[in-house]
Amino acid sequence: MTVKGIFPRRTPPPPSAGWWAVALPLALMLASDYKLRSREVDQAVGGSADLTVLVEVAVYGMAALYLVYKFGLRPPSRRITGLLFAAWVFCGYVAFSAFWSPFKSLGMVRGAQLLVTMLLAHLLATRATLADLRRLAHVFIGIVVISVGIGVAHPFPRTRLTEERFNWLYVHPVQAGVYLGIAVLLTVGYLIRWTTPQDRLWHPMLYLGALAVLSGALVATGTRGAALGCALGLVVLLATARGPKGRVDVLVMGAAVAALGVLAFSDSILAFVARGESAETLSSLNSRTDLWSLAMKAYSEEPIFGRGLGASRGLFLDDIGLGGGHNAFVNALVDNGTVGTAAFVALLLTLGFVLLMLARHRTLRADAGMLLGILGFFLADSITTEGLAAPANVSSAWLLLLVAWAETMRRQGGDPQQAPDDALEDEALTDDPARVRASAGALASPHVEKAPQQP
Repeated sequence: MTVKGIFPRRTPPPPSAGWWAVALPLALMLASDYKLRSREVDQAVGGSADLTVLVEVAVYGMAALYLVYKFGLRPPSRRITGLLFAAWVFCGYVAFSAFWSPFKSLGMVRGAQLLVTMLLAHLLATRATLADLRRLAHVFIGIVVISVGIGVAHPFPRTRLTEERFNWLYVHPVQAGVYLGIAVLLTVGYLIRWTTPQDRLWHPMLYLGALAVLSGALVATGTRGAALGCALGLVVLLATARGPKGRVDVLVMGAAVAALGVLAFSDSILAFVARGESAETLSSLNSRTDLWSLAMKAYSEEPIFGRGLGASRGLFLDDIGLGGGHNAFVNALVDNGTVGTAAFVALLLTLGFVLLMLARHRTLRADAGMLLGILGFFLADSITTEGLAAPANVSSAWLLLLVAWAETMRRQGGDPQQAPDDALEDEALTDDPARVRASAGALASPHVEKAPQQP
């Protein structure tokens, strides 16, 4: 058993990057998604700007000016990592594709917003600390809980298709489901850290209360993609955040919960999936399959470079009345073509690989497993929503935050890699406080015999 694995050298925590590491990411997300009015898609693709749009653009502009004023626009002093390079390639190509978009005004604004978000993610990746990002996660959870309270206290007018679905302000239930799904995974990610309670900023009962509120609101939104993504994300999180023990927990508790849910709540589950819709509507995924057929036809006409950023928001309005690809990969194919979709897939694969490598370090496993759970949530939710491949929304912002978080963990470093037997023994020891004290006492004792030196 390696002593170094149990008692890692203590180093003072690095200084915080500052208030901007928490405030700016949240400001960009809220400015993009939280609206006090609702308007039709054709008004957006037409380039018309009302006061809400101007405020959103102003928030992004002020964030960019602050970052440039504080850090400048100079080349990086250290060699860029493969993950950051993949993120810049994807964001740069998507923003550049606005030049040949049929909706240039929308495309140029969205492209600029994406580059501002990527600049912020890069600065977080090179300057933020894990403590900064944990504070960001907790503030995000708090904002979503407060948002649920606003939605309960003052429901805003809803459209005909969302009358029975929960949301807040004029945030669409699909977007609300994404906020809630991420918040649920963050809450669970910190709640299960029994061996590292120093990572928690709240009392466990607060996490449990927040989890109850967020889970109930997620079900109330009726967003099936977000619910499926959250379930998959929880499985990934529990299977990776606690190592081998977590995988056993998933097998035992997952089977028990699934059986109980099917037996006790089968009618409620079926009602949630059906959501009062006809079999014909369900078979077409609320006309999504028809939309995807039109999208594939549009992709076949411009297969290499795509139609340009924002094209999918307006190409199908006349034919089917829907804006956007309603699938992240379909949206990427239409807007960015094969080149942009390849960059998008490369970014996702690189991010997943880096997080899996970080999860092998015991001291980074909890954060890496939580981020893998959020990535799994996005991949499942992207089956029916395009947010992950579209700029200026919570999914796109959190994808780049995952990149920044992974790079921050890599900068901090983890414990040395251990052999499988040593890793299991260390994990068993850390779960038994008595054995930890005994081992510490033995190491500190002056009467411990030293092993003879080899000649």
